[in-house]
Amino acid sequence: MSLTLATQAPGEAEIFASLQGEGPSAGAPVAFLRLSRCNLACVWCDTAYTWHFEGDNRPHRDGETYQRRPNQLELEEAEVAKMIAALGQNRLVITGGEPLMQAGKLAAMLELLPDIAVEVETNGTIDPPARFDVRVDQYNVSPKLAHSGNPADLALKPEMLDRWATDERAFFKFVIAEPDDVEEVLTLARTHFIPAKRIFLMPEGTDSAALRQRMDWLAPLCLKHGFRMSDRLHIHLYGDTRGS
Repeated sequence: MSLTLATQAPGEAEIFASLQGEGPSAGAPVAFLRLSRCNLACVWCDTAYTWHFEGDNRPHRDGETYQRRPNQLELEEAEVAKMIAALGQNRLVITGGEPLMQAGKLAAMLELLPDIAVEVETNGTIDPPARFDVRVDQYNVSPKLAHSGNPADLALKPEMLDRWATDERAFFKFVIAEPDDVEEVLTLARTHFIPAKRIFLMPEGTDSAALRQRMDWLAPLCLKHGFRMSDRLHIHLYGDTRGS
C-alpha cells in the first residue's frame, strides 16, 4: 500500500524538518509529513494545493485550482518512514489535508518508527482506528467554525466533538477571523464540556501583519475566557511557503 502525499515541488514529497508553528508544541523541532486530500473545504485554507484540484467546484477565496499530478505523490509506507527517520528528529507532526483519511496506512508506517513521538493535526471529523490511535501522543484538533464555509453537519459532528473532549491527548485549536467567532467557540465548549485549558485560539492569516492585527483584539478575549492563544510562528519565520 502507499500513502498519498502533498508535494513541495513536483515529484518531491512534503517531508521536512522545521519548528512547529502552532498549538501546544509551538517552537519544538519536529519532522513534518504533509498528506494530500481533505474531506472539508475551508474557504481560507492555506494548503489548498492538497485538495482544491481542477474540477473541484467547492469555493476558495483565491479562486485557484491545482493540477493533481504535480501536487500529489504516491509513496510506499516504508519509503516514507525512511525519509522521516533520515531527518533525525524525535517528534513527528502529521498534517494535511486531513491525515485521518489515511489512518490505516499511517498506522503501518508508524509501526516502522517505534521511537518517535507522534503529533497529529486533524479537523476532528474522523474517528481514528485503534491501530493508529495507540501510536499517537498528541492530537491537535481544529474544528471548523462557520466562517470556514463548511456546512456544520460536516464540520462539527457532535459525537466527534464529544469524543475529542474526553481524550486528554486532544488539544482544540480554533481558527479565529472575527471577534464573533469566539462566541461560537464558547457555545461549543459549553455544549461538549471542552476544558478551557485545552482550547487554543489562533488568528487566521498568512502574513505577519494580518496575524498581528488580529492578535491585538484576540489576546484580551483569551484572557477573559481562560483560553490559550496560538501564534503561527512559521509564518513569521518563513512566510506562507511549502516545506517550512
